[in-house]
Amino acid sequence: MTRIKIKDLRSKAELELGELLAGEREKLLELNMRAHESKPKNVKEAREIRKNIARILTLLKNKN
Repeated sequence: MTRIKIKDLRSKAELELGELLAGEREKLLELNMRAHESKPKNVKEAREIRKNIARILTLLKNKN
């Protein structure tokens, strides 16, 4: 999982940010489902996804 840089997010439109947000939320849901089945290999992945979601939400709030 890679960290989404704030510089890259600022250049995107609100629609693109919304799509990216939906994708990140879907990744988090999948990760949580897999975590209940077996122990995840990368335990920090969920934390990074949540931080990415927070970055996107912050930018969306500031654009409005």
